[in-house]
Amino acid sequence: MPDFEEYIAMIKPLWESRHLTNMGQYHERLEEMLKGYLEVPNASLMVNGHMALELTIQAMNFPAGSEVITTPFTFVSTTHAIVRNGLQPVFCDVKEGNYTIDESKIEDLITEKTVAILPVHIYGHICSVDKIQEIAYKYGLKVIYDAAHAFGERYKGVGVGNFGNASIFSFHATKVFHTIEGGISCFQERELYETLYNLKNFGIRSEELTVSIGANAKMDEFHAAMGICNLKHIDDEIKKRKRIFEAYHGLLGEEKGICLLPYEKDLVPNYAYCPALLTGSYDRDKVYEVLRAHDVYPRKYFYPLTADMACFKNKYKQQPLEVARECSAKVLCFPIYPDLPLGEVERICHIIKETKNGRQGVAAKTDN
Repeated sequence: MPDFEEYIAMIKPLWESRHLTNMGQYHERLEEMLKGYLEVPNASLMVNGHMALELTIQAMNFPAGSEVITTPFTFVSTTHAIVRNGLQPVFCDVKEGNYTIDESKIEDLITEKTVAILPVHIYGHICSVDKIQEIAYKYGLKVIYDAAHAFGERYKGVGVGNFGNASIFSFHATKVFHTIEGGISCFQERELYETLYNLKNFGIRSEELTVSIGANAKMDEFHAAMGICNLKHIDDEIKKRKRIFEAYHGLLGEEKGICLLPYEKDLVPNYAYCPALLTGSYDRDKVYEVLRAHDVYPRKYFYPLTADMACFKNKYKQQPLEVARECSAKVLCFPIYPDLPLGEVERICHIIKETKNGRQGVAAKTDN
């Protein structure tokens, strides 16, 4: 979070203007700032990342019942956004290399009902964007990226928000950049801006003119003010995350049974997450429980697969998802945030290593 005084100074004028929402000056300023930072031609700021994704899919105006090829190894929001638009998710397995959708298996899933591919940049690891776009061109499909984990990243010199027809970022409080709650849709076609504006603002264009049916997905001025403050510090915050990420890799990178993923070549990462695939002498669930017993809170991110969740299980086409299920059963995300002391990282890594040896003694906290 920014300094308290910085945020208070930002929101103080709101008591004078009384313009608290409905595309106020902070909303407009943040939207323009983010277009610049993300290096994208068009963007629409939203109340949260999920509504940005759901409304972007809606804006594509796909026929009801159409199929969207996506990954089951993601936060449930990705699948919800598809289903809530009256579309059918078709789950494609992921790759062992970086847990993103396996582009080599996409074409086998395409049918006459397929209208789009919705991949996810998992943990900030970038999908095979060139190959996915090649498939999309070949079959006339739209590509919408869930880029919730990839804020500010650049791949081969290009901001990741430029890939596909649209890319969605989340500004939830747990993300690298946040507006407490928030999100943005970035897209190539300028015409989509007007459609999304109508969808997020009830279709209202003036006091007496409502041109279409829409929802309420506007970001208010307080959230936008938080975003303006945080964007000023984002590069420094990412540098702090990099230091912690590298500490984990230095302490655990050579440990047999712990696979820490390196970032892709040509990627400028944001160090949003530190996932590890635990195998051999390391049991994911045991490590999870032991860490929690020591007041360390990792995440089984993502478990279970969305395809296996009660609300989706056995409702859609069943595909072989061996790699995704292995990842879901064995991946654990370790704590990472800018102010995490390196001494605490050492303690966490010590606890993890102790689980292999069957010892679970409490490791003392350190202050450095």
